[in-house]
Amino acid sequence: MQLFVVGVIAACLAAVAYGMSTVLRALGARRVAETAAAEGKGITTETGAPTISSTMSTFVDPAFILGTTMVVFGFAGGALAARFLPLFLSQTIVSANLVVTALLGTIILNIALHTREWVAIWLVVMSLCLLGVSSSHHTGGGEEVGFHWGLFLATLALCAFALVGVYNLGSAAGAIVGGAAAGLLFGIIAIAVRILDGVAPFDPVALLTDPAAWTIAAAGAVGFYVQTVALQLGAVNGVTAVLVVGETAGPSLVGVVFLEDTAKPGLGWLAILGFVGAVIGAVLVAWYGSVDPDHLGEAPPMKGGWRRGREEPEDEFEAEAFEEDLRREDFGPETRTDIAEPDVGDTDSDDRPVGSRDSRHT
Repeated sequence: MQLFVVGVIAACLAAVAYGMSTVLRALGARRVAETAAAEGKGITTETGAPTISSTMSTFVDPAFILGTTMVVFGFAGGALAARFLPLFLSQTIVSANLVVTALLGTIILNIALHTREWVAIWLVVMSLCLLGVSSSHHTGGGEEVGFHWGLFLATLALCAFALVGVYNLGSAAGAIVGGAAAGLLFGIIAIAVRILDGVAPFDPVALLTDPAAWTIAAAGAVGFYVQTVALQLGAVNGVTAVLVVGETAGPSLVGVVFLEDTAKPGLGWLAILGFVGAVIGAVLVAWYGSVDPDHLGEAPPMKGGWRRGREEPEDEFEAEAFEEDLRREDFGPETRTDIAEPDVGDTDSDDRPVGSRDSRHT
């Protein structure tokens, strides 16, 4: 029971760390993109994907570096949770980083959340509670060597697919594919940590020669890179939502089928309900958020509501107000708007010399 509690706490800390990491890295990507735009530099390829040089520039941004540090803490917490909890519970708790990302994004990235996003986010939270109530405290399985090798080969194939996808599918599709692929790779890390040999008791030779250790290295490096590219391509909430679906659904299915993960007797239906609710909530956030890219702050958010995408103003007054907001976004707060225009119709002003008036009338 103590290990179960430790695993839950570790998973919660991982969720907070991963959420902070995502927002900070998205902030770094936005800074680099804005700097490049101000300098007139191109940062995208013909397919709409970011150039490799722009991604490398993002890696050295101070906010991105701080976000990368948070990834380390998130990985440590997620690894503990994967060892002590069923994967469908540990990964679903870690996927609560979607909530952290959304909340911090409203503060740090100035992202406006509509009612529909809040409802979807809280659907994820309530579903996590159902999973926690129904999860068994016992885990096992994954000792077969063939399973370790199969996981490693599947990881290499997924890495290749992810890299090709983000650079050839354009901005919108590339962001969704990149986020989902990164989520699957992060989920594979949890599976590999769960089955890793040489941990207890500690045996460095067995640890380094286990294909599961190679899986962790490959999935971690490629998943981190692909997520960074996805954050350059699309909205941070949309990318994070499909990411948490990938890192939750994949490991949960593998855990139940191959690693003997179970729910408490008689509560299997509750575990299924919680899992489905978490996935649906994450998909809704991705669906509503994917149409409004926020990484460059292209436009201020319009009215919310339940319809996907942006809604048009209902009346002329709202339309004029929105156009004024757009002008302020385009020209910045320093733009002088109080300069009086010359009155060209007042041609007979007495302040002008008489000769000048006469010549104008002539």
